[in-house]
Amino acid sequence: MAASQRDVRSKISSVKNIQKITRAMEMVAAARLRRAEQRIAALRPYANAIRRMTRQAAQAAGTSEAARVPLLAEHESTTNVAVLLVTGDRGLAGAFNSQIIRAGVRIAGELSQEGLRGSWYATGRRGVSSLGFRGYELAGSYVGFADRPAYADARTIADDLITAYVDGHIDRVEMIYNAYVSPLRQTVTQERLLPLAHATITGEEEEEAQDGDEPRARAAVAYEPDPDAILRRLVPDYVEISIYRALVESTAGFFGAQMTAMRSASDNAGEIITGLTLQMNRARQAEITQEIMEVVAGAEGLS
Repeated sequence: MAASQRDVRSKISSVKNIQKITRAMEMVAAARLRRAEQRIAALRPYANAIRRMTRQAAQAAGTSEAARVPLLAEHESTTNVAVLLVTGDRGLAGAFNSQIIRAGVRIAGELSQEGLRGSWYATGRRGVSSLGFRGYELAGSYVGFADRPAYADARTIADDLITAYVDGHIDRVEMIYNAYVSPLRQTVTQERLLPLAHATITGEEEEEAQDGDEPRARAAVAYEPDPDAILRRLVPDYVEISIYRALVESTAGFFGAQMTAMRSASDNAGEIITGLTLQMNRARQAEITQEIMEVVAGAEGLS
């Protein structure tokens, strides 16, 4: 049975209300995204500098000295791998959270095939709830700061992971997060945090030459007290700044994904409103035609 004009008009009103909400959420996400992009722009040079300083200190200390730093020392055997998933506290952002969860589930399968156990850590309510729903026991959960992470939050996560690694409870740490590329694109990135001997602080020079430029000549560096002591101080900072960078990039990626999702929802609502309006006009035209036919039939009956 065809819907009446009143029913269609009610549907149009409901869809318009939803469209107002999605447009408001899009504008809020856009404003927060701009602030998140500013934080990324300010953080990336610092994070690259910490990475470069740590690499140079490791090279200056030498292989034997660096091997005595607990976070650079590889365990004799690998049996337990910690996986840190960086997700958001909220949804309505397309596949932003689900793609991280899928990557975590894929890693769980790979670890199982290799005969390794997984220890799960997650930031954001979406990741914590999804892992719990799938039956994974969480060794660490961190929620409530996904929209605006602070360095103290990254330090808390890093302290837990470093302590577990030094105490021998875990033998490797993998972090999965959405790296921010643009509001329309967030790349799922897997980064090895510990041991740092396999991380990106050793043997990479990509920050030294950018855009095809030749590497710049380095000045001689004198370490005081010595490279080994400085390396012991820099390595925990490297872990902390790596986690903080992932949190900040994930925040920007979330707002970009949410802005894009809400824009698509608003556009879809507009298309639905157009279709319902056409349907209502057709119903009105049918009613008018029916009334005319009834008047004509009545007139013919009286003549």
